Amino acid sequence: MGARRWLYRPAVPNTAVLYGSLALFVSILHNVFLLYYVETFVSVYKIDKVSFWVGEAVFLIWNSFNDPLFGWLSDRAFLSSPQVGSQITSPEVVLKRLAALSRNGPLFALSFLGFWVAWARPSLQFLVCLCLYDGFLTAVDLNHNALLADLAVSAADRTRLNFHCSLFSAVGSLSVFLSYCFWDKEDLRSFRLFCVALAAVSALGFWAVSRLLRQRFESQLRPGTNDAAGLKELGIGHALPPQEQPVTIGQYLRQLSKHKNFMWFASMNLVQMCSLTQPHSPISLGQVFHCHFNSNFFPLFLEHLLSDNISASAGSLLLGVSYIAPHLNNLYFLTLCRRYGVYQVIRWLFMLKLGLSVAMLLAGADHIYLLCIFIASNRVFTEGTCKLLNLVISDLVDEDFVLNRRRQAASALLFGMVALVTKPGQTFAPLIGTWLLCFYTGYDIFERRPAQHALVGVGVAPEGGPQGAGPAPGTAPLRLGCFYMLVVVPIICALLQLTAWSRFTLHGRKLQGIKTQRQGAQHAPLADVKAI
Repeated sequence: MGARRWLYRPAVPNTAVLYGSLALFVSILHNVFLLYYVETFVSVYKIDKVSFWVGEAVFLIWNSFNDPLFGWLSDRAFLSSPQVGSQITSPEVVLKRLAALSRNGPLFALSFLGFWVAWARPSLQFLVCLCLYDGFLTAVDLNHNALLADLAVSAADRTRLNFHCSLFSAVGSLSVFLSYCFWDKEDLRSFRLFCVALAAVSALGFWAVSRLLRQRFESQLRPGTNDAAGLKELGIGHALPPQEQPVTIGQYLRQLSKHKNFMWFASMNLVQMCSLTQPHSPISLGQVFHCHFNSNFFPLFLEHLLSDNISASAGSLLLGVSYIAPHLNNLYFLTLCRRYGVYQVIRWLFMLKLGLSVAMLLAGADHIYLLCIFIASNRVFTEGTCKLLNLVISDLVDEDFVLNRRRQAASALLFGMVALVTKPGQTFAPLIGTWLLCFYTGYDIFERRPAQHALVGVGVAPEGGPQGAGPAPGTAPLRLGCFYMLVVVPIICALLQLTAWSRFTLHGRKLQGIKTQRQGAQHAPLADVKAI
């Protein structure tokens, strides 16, 4: 008998699992960054107020413009390919994005480590670290989010991809729960080792998963492979018709200015967010602002609202739950999206956030258990809405593809243009938050002394302190000021978001028509595509 040869072929996870796992390697670092970078520079490195505000202002400019810049560098080849020559296929687009992830992912993990060791003057380190970290984070996020629009067209497939992202993001949020055990602003040695371990896991994960995905899609470019069905299921693998003429950046911006739903979703929001008293409001910018406001000031709320009433272990549990629960709850939100649509679910979340905030405002700051539930639920519904917005932007990619008769959807570029007016919310959050805290309570987190013109606690002496010394941490005026910040910001954001969301029309039959035309464009000449 001849010897039987067994050929071992390792099982490769499907595309949705691999795509979702990339979110794990971002979330294990980014959640820790959001939670501790402000407190590290203010409380540990003792950065002065002017340097903090100047650094945040420079970061605001870089944070806003690097997204469209990187998006244009990534997608200009798809918009401006010459009429003759080799065509670009969807697998080639995916491979280009995966190559960018394999390069920028490990660099993103390395830039994360720069925050936790004092290697320069606080003002210089603050600026350099923020810009480097955000640059690599932008490169990772743009390519990862663009894959959501490139891998799938149908709402069901995109929801499935987003489902796995939420699942792995929930696992990644465990890093926040663990970080509370290592964090000690008096001695950062244990916390630094913890961050090194996180960065190593993230860098290796980006390299391994990107390599697996690239191997999966490179096989689709070779003739005679049998895996085409798996990619066809996600709408991948069709050659694209040649472009009629190159598209310049000026032409693209003019096209974008005529995209009404994009303008309502993003561009209008820049003007509206400049003043929180405007009659209309941001959808995504307000959401990004609210998400980062919650993250940046979560330790402050725990310290001044709950520290005297709950134990350190309970605080750690609340912190971990507030970061993990949004991702787990988002799995349920995605099942609702399959049934009712993303537009309707986001509208319900805005209304729920408004109702809970008003109820907490009426209940007051003395109901500790209600306060714990509200702090956790506030993050759950706010972060849940943020996660669903990527599905809306992917729908905008489809509409842009149809309206402008593109040869290839410029997904990374459109995500970058949306970020141009939404990313400032990440910078506004700590700036507005620290200003509100100082203005309403007289508590200056930079100098730990009262500020002029404080509305709460002016002339109120803390126990054992002189008259006019301002509120000390844990005193009633400071606690009340933190409470009003906690509940009033969600109320304002929800009211403004509901107003703007009612103007957005890309849902229902119109959205279904857009998706049908994009799917048909992959099988028909470009001239046969009709814009809606």
